[in-house]
Amino acid sequence: MSLQVSNLTKIYGQQKAVNNISFAVHPGEIVGFLGPNGAGKSTTMKISTGYLPPTSGQVVVNGLDVTTHPLKVRKMLGYLPENNPLYLDMYVHEYLHFVGEVFGLSGRQLKNRVGEIILLCGLEREQNKRIEQLSKGFRQRVGLAQALIHNPQVLVLDEPTTGLDPNQILEIRKLIKEISVSKTVIFSTHIMQEVQAICSRVVVINQGELVADAPVAELLQSQPQVQVIVEFGTPIESTRLAAIAGVQQVAEVAPGTFKLTAAPGVDLRPEVFRFATENNLSLVGLQQVQLSLEEIFRSLTANTPQV
Repeated sequence: MSLQVSNLTKIYGQQKAVNNISFAVHPGEIVGFLGPNGAGKSTTMKISTGYLPPTSGQVVVNGLDVTTHPLKVRKMLGYLPENNPLYLDMYVHEYLHFVGEVFGLSGRQLKNRVGEIILLCGLEREQNKRIEQLSKGFRQRVGLAQALIHNPQVLVLDEPTTGLDPNQILEIRKLIKEISVSKTVIFSTHIMQEVQAICSRVVVINQGELVADAPVAELLQSQPQVQVIVEFGTPIESTRLAAIAGVQQVAEVAPGTFKLTAAPGVDLRPEVFRFATENNLSLVGLQQVQLSLEEIFRSLTANTPQV
């Protein structure tokens, strides 16, 4: 079961929160939906789950338009919103029973499903606690559990690890990977380590517009910019390296060691070697490296205003 976004636009007054974006998510995929704050990620997800109407364009889930068949589509979708709204005064098992009933489960089917989800999401010890008593990590698990209770084939997760500590993040990532074996998963994030850890593909939007849609490995290899790590045996000021032909950026990563970013298509190694020779500098190491996903993300969203 796939999710297809076609020419999607959402306008608030004079602002285009989402501007004519198109992409698809297919069964068995975990797609990272990336963008800086305010890029339009949450707006796209709200439209995709039927909670917000588009200005134009459409989202189709398993052949059904979300706008014209919102109730049918919601039964196929599991949705974890960014703010994870929960009834804090309810017990965990009570809340999951309630959500299951909303989706039409009843009797033994409901009881069995709640038990399965509690086990899957690691909530056995927490099931008899009020949600208000839970840590942020366990509240996120309850949010995932409610998104899964009706066994949806498509999961839409909006910033599922926001506010979690490193251990909680690893646990939620592991859970998402386990779930994705039999489902279509899209989740939004701005954490690059998260994407490299669990995603097969990324979709990047910036200021409401699509700027990339590719497998993670392909995106890493597609950027024309390259970097060189250079290590000198004697101290040198970074300003001198910035004057080398083709160098766009210089960053000192350790005393005497620098990361040089090249202009697109430029191999800096011959120029660095020439610079060292002409200036009688001891060159200890010279290695060309690939841009990291975080650096690629920054280059794709470089025109985003700082908030």
